[in-house]
Amino acid sequence: MYKAGFVGFGEINTPRDVVDKKTNDAKQLLIENGFELVTTGSVIDDEKGLEAERAIKDLKKDDFDLLMVCITGWIPSHTVIRVISEFKEKPMVLWGLAGNSKDGNGRLATTAGQAGTTALRKPMEDMGYKFKYVYDFPDSPSKIDEIITFAKAATTVAKLKRSKVGQMGYRDMRLYATMFDGVSLKAKIGVEVEFFEMLEVMQRMENINEEKVHRIVEKILKEWEFQKEPNHESLKFGVKIYLAIKEKIEECGYDAVSLIDVDGMKKLLKFPPSLIFMLIANELKKYTIPENDTLGAVTQLITGYATGQISAYMEFYEFMKDRVLIGVPDYVPIDVIDGPLTVRPTSFGKLSEGILNVSKVKTGKVTLARLGHSGNEYVMHIVTGTAVTPRSWEEVGWEPPAPQLPSLEVILDTYIDDFAQKVMGQHYIVTYGDNTEVLKDICKILDIKII
Repeated sequence: MYKAGFVGFGEINTPRDVVDKKTNDAKQLLIENGFELVTTGSVIDDEKGLEAERAIKDLKKDDFDLLMVCITGWIPSHTVIRVISEFKEKPMVLWGLAGNSKDGNGRLATTAGQAGTTALRKPMEDMGYKFKYVYDFPDSPSKIDEIITFAKAATTVAKLKRSKVGQMGYRDMRLYATMFDGVSLKAKIGVEVEFFEMLEVMQRMENINEEKVHRIVEKILKEWEFQKEPNHESLKFGVKIYLAIKEKIEECGYDAVSLIDVDGMKKLLKFPPSLIFMLIANELKKYTIPENDTLGAVTQLITGYATGQISAYMEFYEFMKDRVLIGVPDYVPIDVIDGPLTVRPTSFGKLSEGILNVSKVKTGKVTLARLGHSGNEYVMHIVTGTAVTPRSWEEVGWEPPAPQLPSLEVILDTYIDDFAQKVMGQHYIVTYGDNTEVLKDICKILDIKII
């Protein structure tokens, strides 16, 4: 559901019934395609501007995420600007309706909608409006797909302003690529980042109900496919941590979560957090990423809101001539798994035993994306490709026999060197399908540079 304001415009000398019919037909098309409209009657350029004032008053009765500026025909620009200037902070669609020749004689009847839109496009751009320009063709269906894509983008931007990322710890492994600037992130993207300490989680664990722990452990043993018998005490410990973090998530309203991994969970608690991440992602449907990767989490929010997917993180293992090998040394959400959720109790190097997800990952068309920043300028790297089943491979260091990690080979739609010279970190976010257009619209609204 997309919540949009809607106002139709027509010139005072155009028959009012024509303006109203075009306006109402456009409204109905939007409603049929999942829009909830905050609306008003059509607006003409009356001399005193009373209709514009009425429209402003009507549209201010409720909130919405974007404004549909529907141009039914020629209209002096000042009337349109008078109305939309009251909602300048909203993303907009400048939508020009077209004429038709359905009156039986083959003659095109037009109210000159694109005279109205062309008189507005450049001024709106110069005035700083964030909008999508959509123009229909005569005797053709309206470009509803373009409108829906932009509506997804506008809805995403609205959600981001209400979103919070919760992080346990800060700057795992003292990495640079996962750092962020909280002030510019809030100002530019709208996301709030909150920190909580591992000590708080440990304190909460003391009051976790043992029956709740038992139920989740039994659910895991029943629903997950274990390649060997797990340590049940280790499972209970991981579930307790999950339930403690779950309390924090629900108390604070976090939409995405990142935990200090190597320098925290593994080093101090001797417990790899893959089990915890799987439970948060699968049971709570929250976006998750390890290693205090804030901008990775924000990328998950952006791509997830835009597509309705869980937006899995993966990291790079190898670059090849036409593809990249991406995978994860811990977990993937159940949403991207092809087949059963398969896990293996195992360890890496000097680390203690953890529950490693070794599930197969879905293949197909994918979009890889990563948000980055330099000072107050934010950029997004977007690339598409075809994900295929990876060749047999292993990461050196795992307890023998080495597991096949959840992974994909992505045959890129661009040259590998073009991708490599723009890469912005070890973690990229994967969504299925070509989601380039909606991400471009989001970046346009938020003034994020696309690379």
